[in-house]
Amino acid sequence: MNDITAAVASAAGMFVGTNVDDLLVLTVLFLSARAHRSPRPWHIWAGQYLGIAVLLAVSGLAALGLSIIPDEWIRLLGLLPIILGVRGLITAVRHRESEDPPPVATGSISVAAVTIANGADNVSVYTPVFRTIGADAFAVTMIVFAAGVALWCLAGSWLGSHQKVVALVERYGRWLVPAVFILIGLIILI
Repeated sequence: MNDITAAVASAAGMFVGTNVDDLLVLTVLFLSARAHRSPRPWHIWAGQYLGIAVLLAVSGLAALGLSIIPDEWIRLLGLLPIILGVRGLITAVRHRESEDPPPVATGSISVAAVTIANGADNVSVYTPVFRTIGADAFAVTMIVFAAGVALWCLAGSWLGSHQKVVALVERYGRWLVPAVFILIGLIILI
């Protein structure tokens, strides 16, 4: 039971850490759904699941390709999220005052495209993790991610109805995401 608990905790941490920025996107999409009736809430849910599924499939295939590389070298892939995190912090410092417009999506496919574009860098985190965990932990990770997507959609819908929360997430989200990527990279290296 201890291994399952560890796998759930690890998967939950990885999901939250790599998808904090996605919560902001979902919040904006649900705000748009309320204000403009586009995309519809079911489009957001379906698109989010589809986008995350594509990211996980790409990561799983990349992890299979890494099976020919010795395990000692796999840890070096932890440098990728660290580099992305440092780059994100630099970008956040350079563009402190800029306000990027929210992504526009009108249906499930466009929501999935936004999810994939927003989460493409997550592949660099998922791939080395999927390479090093066993089949049982991988299955647990998929279940946790499925539950995480549902939780994120519910949270995005709730946050999308509270303007003060949206402003708070927009204000600090650009700092939190790079910091989490650096932490994940350090964990992979260790």
